Amino acid sequence: MEIRESGEMYLETIYVLSKKKDGVHAVDVARELGVSRPSVSNALSKLEKDDCITVDSDMHIRFKPKGLAIAERTYGRHTLLTEFLVRLGVSGEIAENDACKMEHDLSEETVAVIRAYMDGLQKKEQP
Repeated sequence: MEIRESGEMYLETIYVLSKKKDGVHAVDVARELGVSRPSVSNALSKLEKDDCITVDSDMHIRFKPKGLAIAERTYGRHTLLTEFLVRLGVSGEIAENDACKMEHDLSEETVAVIRAYMDGLQKKEQP
């Protein structure tokens, strides 16, 4: 399931947008990422070739199983890392930005240890 960092960013953005509205279009992705429409078109073409997405006749971007798995993994890492950093005392905005950078580069082992640590904290906080 190897895909470049930029591809992960596009898939994660599509995923987040699809949670807010039905029918994500390239223009929505461009607006969200602050990039040009041609850049998005180029990225979507690569993601289609990599069997991650399809673009239907209404120009809606749809996930294929591989793309959805990558998007969910990337988003899950992002939310975990954001929460972890906030718990350490980092401000919300900085935590969001740093998590975005970290989510692509940390090993599965490191993410698993952070997840286990966060799960342990949550269990201790429950009555």
